[in-house]
Amino acid sequence: MEATWKIIEDWLAAKAPQLTKALNPGASQEALDKLEAMIGTKLPADFTAFYKVHNGQDRDQDWLLDGEELLSIERIMEEWEVWNDLLPTFKDDDGKPYTSKPEAGIKNDWFNPLWIPVTYNGGGDHICIDLDPAPGGKVGQMIRLWHDDADRHIEAASFTEWISDFTTGLQKGEYVYSKDWGAIINKEEAAL
Repeated sequence: MEATWKIIEDWLAAKAPQLTKALNPGASQEALDKLEAMIGTKLPADFTAFYKVHNGQDRDQDWLLDGEELLSIERIMEEWEVWNDLLPTFKDDDGKPYTSKPEAGIKNDWFNPLWIPVTYNGGGDHICIDLDPAPGGKVGQMIRLWHDDADRHIEAASFTEWISDFTTGLQKGEYVYSKDWGAIINKEEAAL
């Protein structure tokens, strides 16, 4: 994961040097252990390796990952707690739990405590690591979670694939820093 971070760091240095200060120092093993204890399971090795280099980003800086905040371990725990605390309220008027309309391989939960937020778009939506997939899915797949929409889809088969897709996009020139958006975004969105 150090090579992956090097791509991100080099891109920032060349295209948005002011954002290099947004990168947090690496996550401690203690912080990763605390997150695992909170969620009750082990995190994927590729995720922990990535976070040991940089613990996401400073929440008060412009966003680094395709128009979203790359959550630190502390922010992951905050967002997970918000969703977990709201879980009992996701019910219709008859008291039945809300269900989502997921892509194959994702459970039809509105939220699942083993969906671990990794990004945040400021509106309650996340890309999550799915540690409890439906049959046909893969533990560690990356899924999109909307707070007000039943759609749930797979972004990538693993954390490595997901972050590699982003860094490949950086290298191909598919992303730009937008001062207006306060984020690194897909250049097609920036043109709108």
